[in-house]
Amino acid sequence: MRSRKRLRKLTKGFRQSRHNLVRQSTVTLIRARVYAFRDRRVRKRMFRRLWIIRVNAACRARGMRYSELVHGLQLALVQLDRKTLADIAVHDPDAFTKIVDLARQHLPRTTDAG
Repeated sequence: MRSRKRLRKLTKGFRQSRHNLVRQSTVTLIRARVYAFRDRRVRKRMFRRLWIIRVNAACRARGMRYSELVHGLQLALVQLDRKTLADIAVHDPDAFTKIVDLARQHLPRTTDAG
């Protein structure tokens, strides 16, 4: 009886018979937990994609590509992660411009022969 009560509590809010029929609610709860486990990892991927998009947009506005920025920062030995870069790009554009300039200074000069 106690396990059924716990099951009913865990499946509260599920639609139709999925919250009150024991067999169906058990199966639905297992599936819900699988989705929750999987999507905790998916959320991390989605945030990383969002940060890269934001940093890339801020870079393009300053005449630089995202990959060039990351490469320049690696050569300058700057260890800012994408989350921090995206936050700076959104909330402190002047500081981001300085970061882009720093990366640009450390990029090797390329000469176009053509």
